[in-house]
Amino acid sequence: MDKKQRGFPSPLLTVPALIISLFLLPFVLSQCNRNPVIFNFGDSNSDTGGYAVALGLNLGYPDARTFFHQPTGRLCDGRLIIDFLCESLNTNYLTPYLESLAPNFTTGANFAISGSSTLPRTVPFSLEIQFLEFRRFRNRSLELGSKGFKNLVGEKEFKNAIYTIDIGQNDLANAFTYLSYAEVTKKIPSFISEIRDVMLGIYQVGGRNFWVHNTGPLGCLPAKLATRYTNGNDLDKYGCIKSLNEAAKAYNMMLNALSEQLRSQMKDATIVYVDIYSIKYNLIANSASYGFENPLMACCGYGGAPYNYNANITCRSSGFSVCEEGTRYISWDGVHYTEAANAIVASKILSTDYSAPPLKFSYFCSA
Repeated sequence: MDKKQRGFPSPLLTVPALIISLFLLPFVLSQCNRNPVIFNFGDSNSDTGGYAVALGLNLGYPDARTFFHQPTGRLCDGRLIIDFLCESLNTNYLTPYLESLAPNFTTGANFAISGSSTLPRTVPFSLEIQFLEFRRFRNRSLELGSKGFKNLVGEKEFKNAIYTIDIGQNDLANAFTYLSYAEVTKKIPSFISEIRDVMLGIYQVGGRNFWVHNTGPLGCLPAKLATRYTNGNDLDKYGCIKSLNEAAKAYNMMLNALSEQLRSQMKDATIVYVDIYSIKYNLIANSASYGFENPLMACCGYGGAPYNYNANITCRSSGFSVCEEGTRYISWDGVHYTEAANAIVASKILSTDYSAPPLKFSYFCSA
């Protein structure tokens, strides 16, 4: 996707597209003084096609219908949060590391793979595996660059790059399939230690700029609401599962503590911790004010109200139904957000109101 194609779609905006333009308009102008480089690690929330490439899939309709209008491997109807962050720097969307045809790695690479978690370490594509891929990518880039190859990321770019990390949702979701709340929370420190090891590993090879997203409200996902037995006492006033959200908040508290710990340990590094949970929960709690309806219902799925999610007939499988394009949904497929919702989340991220310290995303390429 070249830069000409990265603007807003048509001037004849649908309601979600209008929402996107209104919320992102203040942030579309890049303030970078040098070419921004981003290396991303994570799961499907920021996977720009790695899973599809790894498995040889060609994910098409209804994914990508809103913006790209062709298969991209994103589990979304359009752009992800990471895409909007790239747009805010006026840089290319991130190419999956595993892409073999015409990859563009001059502005970074995306190691995120759908389904990824921090543990177990040895299962593709865990966070540890993503780090090993990055380290190989870095070593090969520097080796080939020393031999005169052009259009590669050099040592200076690796040092100045932004290292974005967005992982943990699958660790919690997977744990809740066979463990109690108390058992899940006992496992959280092991998830956090994996993130610590990877951040230290990146630091040891020269990375100094870290942008860390915490995890969102797991208990508000239609996939969890439709498949997990709950009683009324375990639902909050917005209809989300309290125990799952409490676990997400416990994870986030430890991730924030890790960020503070590493700031003191890595004196010359900058670590920005972003409260994605508060942004997403606010979006669900105040969905009407953002122009959305049915905040706990998937656009693409099966079963109708209240959640439109069925584990046996999911979006992209035979028999699914999809909402009319232009309707206002937060959830795309029961797990992932729509482009319209991602746009608002990105605008909140870029505002710095949910970041500690409150630095702009462009800080790393403008300082």
